[in-house]
Amino acid sequence: MSASPLNLTIEQGTDFEIKLTVRNVDNSPLNLLSYTGNSSLKKHYTSTTTYPFTLTFLDRISGRIAISMTGTQTLNLSEGRYVYDIILTSPNNLKTRVVQGTVLVSPGVS
Repeated sequence: MSASPLNLTIEQGTDFEIKLTVRNVDNSPLNLLSYTGNSSLKKHYTSTTTYPFTLTFLDRISGRIAISMTGTQTLNLSEGRYVYDIILTSPNNLKTRVVQGTVLVSPGVS
């Protein structure tokens, strides 16, 4: 399975959450029982500073996950473009990048 591209926008200083369904190649939902995962954001691929998303399994059997950041976390992001991905680890310890893309951090006024 190759990573699905998905570009995001985060509004600085606000809570952020996006819900996704992870699918098999035949478009059926991937059963995520016993899977673990992580997701993070970086200014560029070689950056040593990482901003983690909170990854939540909403419905493992239906392949539903969410990634989120609090308003305090997004306030600490400088405006501009970033890259991110979501990595899931199967019960057999196989790591797969399921989603990747860019994130535009939009500055706030208030």
